Amino acid sequence: MSKTLLVIDVQNDFCPGGALAVSEGDQIIPAINRLMVGYDQVILTQDWHPKGHSSFASSHNSKAPLDMVEMPYGPQVLWPDHCIQGSFGAQFHADINQDAAALILRKGGNPLIDSYSAFFENDHVTATGLHGYLQNCGVSDLDMVGLATDFCVNYSAVDAAKLGYSVRVLLGACRGIDVNGSLAAAQRVMRDAGVRLEADFGCYRSPRLESQVENRPDRTLIDRY
Repeated sequence: MSKTLLVIDVQNDFCPGGALAVSEGDQIIPAINRLMVGYDQVILTQDWHPKGHSSFASSHNSKAPLDMVEMPYGPQVLWPDHCIQGSFGAQFHADINQDAAALILRKGGNPLIDSYSAFFENDHVTATGLHGYLQNCGVSDLDMVGLATDFCVNYSAVDAAKLGYSVRVLLGACRGIDVNGSLAAAQRVMRDAGVRLEADFGCYRSPRLESQVENRPDRTLIDRY
């Protein structure tokens, strides 16, 4: 199994009307659903924070969303409360094709450390378990789509490249937050890491996956907390 699509955080709180809405975040869903049939495997990541998470502005006196604080693991942007475990906001958007997913990876469950990347928490040391899973599956190539380009997609893509994967970010199926130039900066970082950024994307069709989507066996769930 060599070609995998990683769909990052297409959840209600990151779509219009959500607590941390990304502009046009819901508009990428039809493209993502069409892409899914072109891969040997589809993985969904899910931001999954406990109440009172340390990355929430509400957990810090006199702080507001988008303020910066210094955490033991480095600088941290503070966010509105979002994707709280079990909440509607943490659920996947209703239109995303969850049935295509072989794996759902939950991240951000440690109350003391944020987790943008699908591979490591923001201390850049604590692994989520995704790398081991992909190695067991024999995955070498990763395409990434989802939300948000400049944070969770960026961190996931750079970590994947550092781990030796061939990585593409399909920008037409991503949207960014763009805080103080963060989108352009993230694209520079990804390119410097060897990630290919593609505005127009194509994929091959995997008859094996396409034939199995309607009868998907129980998928794997990784939730370290």
